[in-house]
Order: sequence, then structure tokens, then C-alpha cells
Amino acid sequence: MTQFTAWQGRVIFGFLCFLGLALLTASAAAEKNGAYYQSLQKRLIADGFDAAVIRELYARPEVKFEAKGISVYFVHRESKVHYERYTDQLHIEKARVYLQQHQATFAEAENLYGVDPEVITAIILVETQLGTLLGSRSVLNTLSTMAALSDPKVRNLLWRKIKDTPDLTRAVFDKKAARKSKWAYRELMAFLRHARAQGFDPAEIKGSFAGAMGIAQFMPSNIDTLGKDGNNDGKINLFDDADAIASIAFYLKEHGWQPGIERKKAAKVIYHYNHSDEYVDAILSVTERLKG
Repeated sequence: MTQFTAWQGRVIFGFLCFLGLALLTASAAAEKNGAYYQSLQKRLIADGFDAAVIRELYARPEVKFEAKGISVYFVHRESKVHYERYTDQLHIEKARVYLQQHQATFAEAENLYGVDPEVITAIILVETQLGTLLGSRSVLNTLSTMAALSDPKVRNLLWRKIKDTPDLTRAVFDKKAARKSKWAYRELMAFLRHARAQGFDPAEIKGSFAGAMGIAQFMPSNIDTLGKDGNNDGKINLFDDADAIASIAFYLKEHGWQPGIERKKAAKVIYHYNHSDEYVDAILSVTERLKG
């Protein structure tokens, strides 16, 4: 009996130590994030999000202020992305395999929305290499960091951390931070609402450096209005091929895509997906090669 009690005591002591460490970790995370996310949390709560849920979310150790990651966003230039690499033979062959694998899904999307399977495949190829590279940054951290920049104090804190970033000046930083913090806050709210509606943990979702997510690389605000349930399971999950294919098809249709659309008009539609002429040229080139 004495031996059992001693063992039991060690177990209880170990559990209490673990619990204490967990509480300290959460407390440290909350304190650290407080400097950056205090005003952001107040805004979210004022805009209708549950106060307890928001405070618990931003107290989690994996929810961080992404100073290093966000610095990439301020110096990114779309024109410097080498989109032409997707038109080489290796990528085209992989795209043809993807087309074949999802033939039935593409046929259904074309029947519903009148969008060519090849252009959808081209977009998925360029955006995520056919769903194999979905991004490694926390969407929650990315959008929260950018949204928090509406607070001048937070903006100054970030500037001190990234001021040595090449090709970045304070003037450029301030202008972009002021403009994009408003956009990011709208995207953050859309993301949190989508997470709540679909029942997933917002802290677990990874995406691009700008907060785009899934195989289709939609921004959160596009999901509720343009996302589609391609596999008819009652959810919109852009990490599922069928949902991504249907969502891209609907997106293009809503922006003017029509069967047999001419190249010039097709370019204008695709430009809505990514405001880059180089991107548009790559999508059209891949599409033409897949049809050839």
C-alpha cells in the first residue's frame, strides 16, 4: 500500500508539474502577444466575436506575431516570380496526369460553369503545383500580424524588427502597412467566420505568405461567396481537389468566363485571380499546351 501510494504521488506530482508548465507557457504566450494583439482582440470582440474564444485563441503558444514572415510580404514583387517555368515539359506532363485523375470532377465543373478543365488545371499548377505545395505559414498568424498594423504602436514595433530588410524603406513600409492592415482585418474576420462555420481549428491552417489557402489559394473573403462544395459533402474545403476545382470554375465564371472565350477576354478574367500580367501569360500558355 505504501509503495502504491508513493508511485501515485509521483504521478500526481508529475501531472501537476506538466499542468503548471502548460499554464506558464500559455501565460507567457498571452503576455507576449498582448503587446501586438491587444488592440486587435478588442476590435474582433467589438465586431461580434466571442470574447472568451478570442482571448483563448490569442493566448495559445502557436499563435504568434510573425515579424520575420511578414517582412517578405513588404518586399514581394509579383513581376519577379518566374512563372515561365510552369510551361516546361515536366510540369505539363504532371498537369496532364492531374487532368486524367480528376476527369469526372472536371467534367462536372465544366457542365455546371462552362469553364475549360485545362485553365482550371493551369491555375492549380501555378498556384500550388497541383496541390503539392499549399504554403507553410499560419494563415491566422499572417492575417493577424498584418491586421494589427492598424495600431501605430504595433507598426513601430514591427518596423524596429524588420528595418534592415533589403529594399524596404520606412515610407514604403508605412504606406503599405496602412493600406493592407484594413484589407487584412477584413480577411481575418472572414477566416475566423469560415473556421467557425466549417468546424476547423484556425490555428492549424497553413497557407501562403499573404494568407491565401488551399489548393485554389483563395483568400478567406472569397470562400463564402465563390467557394463551392464540389464533392457534395456539405462543406467547402479548399484542401479537397473536388471543392478546389469547382470553386475555381465558379470564380472564373463569375468574373466573365464563357465557353469558347477568346484569348484577350480570357486574360482579363484570369487577371482577377492574380493581378500579374506574367501570371496571366503563364496560365494561358499552360492552358494552350494542355489543349494542344
